[in-house]
Amino acid sequence: MHRVCIYSKDIEWITGKSPRCSREIIKDIKLLHKKQKHQLVTIQEFCDYMGLPYEEVFNMINKISVIRTRQG
Repeated sequence: MHRVCIYSKDIEWITGKSPRCSREIIKDIKLLHKKQKHQLVTIQEFCDYMGLPYEEVFNMINKISVIRTRQG
């Protein structure tokens, strides 16, 4: 089973931001989507907010390795 939610620790790892800044990002996304305090933030919501490619972030969080072939 794959994870669809993102936590501040994941944001720290992906972006290199501090724990406090990562929590602020979660807070901002919840405000934007009018979520309650107990509701979780999805990977998709995070990617939309940060402008990151969903598939890459999803694979990183779920530790899915994708073999890329070099074209040309």
